[in-house]
Amino acid sequence: MRVFSVALTGLTLIFASGAAAQAPVQEQALLHQLADDIQPERMRADIQALVGFGTRHTMSETRSETRGIGAARRWAQTQFEAISRDCNGCLTIVTPSDTITGPRVPTPTEVVDIVAIQRGTGDPSRVIIISGHIDSRVTDVMNFTADAPGANDDASGVAAVLEAARVLSKHRFDATLVFAALSGEEQGLLGGKILADYAQAQGWRVEANLNNDIVGNSEGQSGVRDTTRVRVFSEGTKTVETEAQEERRRYNGGEVDSSSRNLARFVDGMADRYLANFDVDLIYRTDRYGRGGDQVEMLRHGFPAVRISEGAENYDRQHQDLRIENGVEYGDTIEGVDFAYLGQVARLNIVSMAALANAPASPLGVTIEGAVKPDTTIKWQAVPGAAGYRVWWRSTTAPQWTHSRWAGNATELVLRNIVIDDFFFGVSAVSEDGYESPVVFPGPAGSFVSVGDPAAPAR
Repeated sequence: MRVFSVALTGLTLIFASGAAAQAPVQEQALLHQLADDIQPERMRADIQALVGFGTRHTMSETRSETRGIGAARRWAQTQFEAISRDCNGCLTIVTPSDTITGPRVPTPTEVVDIVAIQRGTGDPSRVIIISGHIDSRVTDVMNFTADAPGANDDASGVAAVLEAARVLSKHRFDATLVFAALSGEEQGLLGGKILADYAQAQGWRVEANLNNDIVGNSEGQSGVRDTTRVRVFSEGTKTVETEAQEERRRYNGGEVDSSSRNLARFVDGMADRYLANFDVDLIYRTDRYGRGGDQVEMLRHGFPAVRISEGAENYDRQHQDLRIENGVEYGDTIEGVDFAYLGQVARLNIVSMAALANAPASPLGVTIEGAVKPDTTIKWQAVPGAAGYRVWWRSTTAPQWTHSRWAGNATELVLRNIVIDDFFFGVSAVSEDGYESPVVFPGPAGSFVSVGDPAAPAR
């Protein structure tokens, strides 16, 4: 969303508070390097391999080495293992699973996620996740025998996950990175729930889930090709919001400032700053209208999550039997994937993950006060790794943060002659080398932490 990129690229006028020095947002050479390291041809090979398994339906063959979901899962695991060997064992591979029976799984079926974990060097309990789903389908969601190549939905997302692992495993980060190939999405977001349950059981503080689902096509249903934009969907109010929190939020605001929404704004800023001719469209919905993805299960566990999807979908290539009717070719084949475009999406994910993992944790316990006063006071708790904090504000109708003031290493800032009634406020944490966290809106509506933060929703 380039119209507001000035505020996100550090060109906003920043005023010092007291003796605190100005702290403009710094350009990060590492993020440019990571963007340059993406190789679309490696993702082409990944998608070719996945398409080659014929079908990856959740209830398809599991014993064959050449066809079905079992072979595809084992192949994904071997890819993570090879990446780990190249980084001297920096990845731990786990396979959380559950045996499920449900509306789209009529017989007990083991659903298995393939997950690679790159443990953080400083704050390993803080976790950044990239995910895509490995399963595929045709027109009939219960048809587990027909060929379902699933090149774009969602081999493209899995290819982005693998490429992120290849590039980011060459470096070390303060926070833990998780690369997840999920199963069972088409049968009811099953793999997303398995991963969310696993994260909760491990005590992960999930600060972000970037779920990539349908990210490789640049030609829309109309035939118009657009290689310059990607959509990032984010929920406005938290799925886990309590009744009391809802009442407070309805009165004081926060409908467009959940942690997921501010994560989406953060990703938008990465595109503006580090990608050439590629922009994020911020979509103020949890997902496409009436549809869903694995990030929904992360939201149900209280974790910040967004869905990343191509800018223009072609529905003839999604959830379709392979066929030609009236001269129209249907089916999700590799011919529908634009690998240069997929490379841009992968770059966006990788620079966002690295920036999040190198930044301090998002501030905790953010509160605000200023009723019937000419000034606004915002307070927060210190977080490890923060050299200072930046307080942000914007008009209540503005989609992006537009004003900021540097607070130094204080945990409170008074904004003189800025009336609380007229603006929304937030605070971000900044590391010594200039990496900055997403902005945290005050109170439960904006907290990035599902547990352990006084401002977080009760569980």
